[in-house]
Amino acid sequence: MPASRFALALTMALAAATAHAQLGDLLKSAPGGTSGGSTGALGTLGSLSPSSVSAGTAGNAAGVIEYCLKKNYLSADNATSAVKDKLLGSVSGGTSDAGYGEGSRGMLSTSSGSKLDLSGGGLKAEITKQVCEKILAQGKSML
Repeated sequence: MPASRFALALTMALAAATAHAQLGDLLKSAPGGTSGGSTGALGTLGSLSPSSVSAGTAGNAAGVIEYCLKKNYLSADNATSAVKDKLLGSVSGGTSDAGYGEGSRGMLSTSSGSKLDLSGGGLKAEITKQVCEKILAQGKSML
């Protein structure tokens, strides 16, 4: 096998192993799972649907919306930006708020203290988009 094919096969195998490990972490963190909270790439989404995920703070919701806009999971229209800006305006400290900082890097912090990393690690783009839409809807209801 040529070296480039071997490297590709090895990369694919490592990616599959990582996805499998993340799935195991995901199942462990599901209600009734075998471990407590997790801050892994799939966080504690567990058996919850993306529509049941919510941000713990207005700052984190604003940051997640910012992240989702940057990554094109949400359309960059005036209404979406207005929700993010109003949420951010309600947070003391603005963009220096810790929750906003985490959210803008793709880390959703839930009201229960769990974290869900939206930035990768095998999380499918469609699920991330659904989570982004849910946090946007939640952000609108916070206003």
